[in-house]
Amino acid sequence: MTAPESASREPLRIGNASGFYGDRAEALTEMLTGGPLDILTGDYLAELTMLILGRDRLKDPARGYARTFLRQLETGLGRARDRGVTLVTNAGGLNPAALADAVRELSERVGVPARVAHVEGDDLLADRDWGEGVLTANAYLGGAGISACLRAGADVVVTGRVADASLVSGCAAAHFGWADDDWDRLAGAVVAGHVLECGTQATGGNYAFFVRDGIDVRHPGFPLAELAEDGSAVITKHPGTGGAVTVGTVTAQLLYETAGPRYPGPDVTARLDSVRLSQAGTDRVRIEGVRGEPRPDRLKVGLTRLGGYRNEVTFVLTGVDVPAKADLVREQMEAALSRPGVRRPAQVDWSLARTDRADAAVEEEASALLRLVVRDPEESVVGRAVSGPAIELALASYPGFHVTAPPARGAPYGVFEAAYADAGSVPHVAVLPDGTRLDVSFPAAPRRQPAGSPDDGARPASSTEEPPAEAPPTGAPATRRVPLGLVAGARSGDKGGSANIGVWAYGADPDLYLWLRETLTTDRLRVLLPEVRDLPVTRHEFRNLAALNFVIDGILGDGVASQHRFDPQAKALGEWLRARHLDIPEVLLP
Repeated sequence: MTAPESASREPLRIGNASGFYGDRAEALTEMLTGGPLDILTGDYLAELTMLILGRDRLKDPARGYARTFLRQLETGLGRARDRGVTLVTNAGGLNPAALADAVRELSERVGVPARVAHVEGDDLLADRDWGEGVLTANAYLGGAGISACLRAGADVVVTGRVADASLVSGCAAAHFGWADDDWDRLAGAVVAGHVLECGTQATGGNYAFFVRDGIDVRHPGFPLAELAEDGSAVITKHPGTGGAVTVGTVTAQLLYETAGPRYPGPDVTARLDSVRLSQAGTDRVRIEGVRGEPRPDRLKVGLTRLGGYRNEVTFVLTGVDVPAKADLVREQMEAALSRPGVRRPAQVDWSLARTDRADAAVEEEASALLRLVVRDPEESVVGRAVSGPAIELALASYPGFHVTAPPARGAPYGVFEAAYADAGSVPHVAVLPDGTRLDVSFPAAPRRQPAGSPDDGARPASSTEEPPAEAPPTGAPATRRVPLGLVAGARSGDKGGSANIGVWAYGADPDLYLWLRETLTTDRLRVLLPEVRDLPVTRHEFRNLAALNFVIDGILGDGVASQHRFDPQAKALGEWLRARHLDIPEVLLP
């Protein structure tokens, strides 16, 4: 493809002002006023968000987009136009055309002219039969529609469900005039986009070593990338903002919600095992060496549906005899749920959290929590039919009986599923500022292999192999039994019903990484995290990042909206792992 005349070789300064629907409202203003930018992106969509927007659309077909973006534009649009910053966002959700119209109306009302474009085609709900009860069905589009809108001179681009990183790769392709098969450059932009997409997680937010590194994360600044024409980038933030940008904070975000060395997307397959990071100054981390491969022939399609109704009762067990108290109330509730004439909920789960401690000086610290969770297709089966009998035990059960909440009705819960569609069958349309509809759908992906890719015979920088179990050598170094988190960082997150835990050696220390690689096998992970014991676990190695990545299938049931476990998005799963104790060589300890 010939590069358009408007293509530039100047670096592209692109920022992020939202990592999810509900992120810091002031971030748009902070990013527009904190320093120079060319483009400001905002990521508002997640699996749970699509379900929320789907329910909004059921109530009103004109809705289905992130309304907070409009509130941010009340003052943000004028600031963006004054500074020449283009806004690109997926806040359109299920209705990008409606949000684009709303932005035009706002533009007229506040007296700030703006050329508004949008991207559509991802909504496949009416396109085919997805099965019973599916509420939303959206393909993860790439950046081609965004590129087309920007090349047509749009000041604001609104999309629906595009891949998160495509907000950046689409902008970069338009700015530099990259061809569709500039795999390495596109892969570099995708990696930069993946670092930016979750906002302040790249600048110290949720960072495992914020204490050890002395990072002030009370109000971290949002990240930005200085993208070069060759696809390399420097991740940084506006001067004077909180948080920090270090190799560690960027490594943590790179490992977030990923799996193996190949990171497939609708624009390109990025090789995460080729990524090289280096500190390029205070709050500046360089990303380079990223290799790309052809995009997949299929696009991921996110499906959401209402899964039924759920309810929960949490019993507080205080003081001595906690196991006996738990056995008593569980036996009483099981009898109530199985009494004649009452239909037992389809799913009944119990969990006992021993949060109590001996001789506690605070009552709450002397208490454990027994949690009952029920699910059923019918609300009446899990509503007062469950919470009512629980409250009836108030004067007839264990000593000190009380619960954490009053009786409640059953609440609906959602289910997320991933399906796939042939890429050539999915429409991808850019609706330009003048209303022109430009079809940017692409055929099946080219199959040529880029020269110099990690599969051309060179040894890959990642692996799924695990070291064989060996007896410790004679004269093994002295060890201390301490938390893994003293030497290893972790970040975890959800992908449908699965979760990942990225674990990296502090400071990318090679000796520490070697110990981590030899020690933290999938079998050891199952011992450290008993909830994982019977689940499929895959381990991937990222030598360039001194990191391991574990993918745990099925730990989240039907996804975040189903609230399958105490930590429904697995956000703290990595911190639980860091809290477990191991025998760590003293020479590796801080």
